[in-house]
Amino acid sequence: MMTASGLTVTPPKFHFRWRSHRLGTSPRNSQPFIFRRDAPLLQRATPTQRSNAMIVRAMSASFGDLSDDSSAVFPRINVKDPYKRLGISRMASEDEIQGARNFLIQQYAGHKPSVDAIESAHDKIIMQKFHERKNPKIDISKKVRQVRQSKVVSFVFDRFQTPPTAFLVKTAVTFAVLGALTVLFPTEEGPTLQVLLSVIATFYFINQRLKKKLWSFLYGTGSFIFSWLIGTFLMVSVIPPFIKGPRGFEVMSSLLSYVLLWVASSYLR
Repeated sequence: MMTASGLTVTPPKFHFRWRSHRLGTSPRNSQPFIFRRDAPLLQRATPTQRSNAMIVRAMSASFGDLSDDSSAVFPRINVKDPYKRLGISRMASEDEIQGARNFLIQQYAGHKPSVDAIESAHDKIIMQKFHERKNPKIDISKKVRQVRQSKVVSFVFDRFQTPPTAFLVKTAVTFAVLGALTVLFPTEEGPTLQVLLSVIATFYFINQRLKKKLWSFLYGTGSFIFSWLIGTFLMVSVIPPFIKGPRGFEVMSSLLSYVLLWVASSYLR
């Protein structure tokens, strides 16, 4: 029923009937085709159209019809973090950043504050990436980890092992006594006797740990040569001789060598 200007009008019905006897069929089997203007839309549509319409209605009910709603508001418009505002991680590439920006601009193009918020977050991220490339930060912990994981450094570290505390105390006391004798009783020939005793102590302590005389001799000899080379280099290039006297240089070199020999005697394995 329709009402117009106070009058009640019944919607017209259109009946189409054709004669089927001309086609060789019986009039009894011919059915009229009736088109009703007041019929619902889904009843007039085909089954495929009705199915598509139901899917569109379900998606609109769940997510909202963003394509038809030109005034949709960006839900993260007030989020301060630009990465969270665009919905990307801090490790995102430039392509991912640009893709997120383009997608959001397309979805919320009808709302200018939303577009401005998206563009602002995009610009902040791009400027931050540019600043990081221009002034790269040195990650010290990462560099140390990379050096520690290298084959050469790993091999060197594998050669050392922390001994028991009692053994550490015994080796430390031995080389401390040798150092004190070197400083308190310098001779004109230098601390030759003290150096000889330090080499013997190195052989002894390494052999106590390895229980192999050949390896103890090789480790002890290598440690003695290495310690004297490093001690001499440090005294010449790095450390100034703060012990005065005619044999101050030899005394300082001996003390540095004692430290390295103590490390070799205590930690080498």
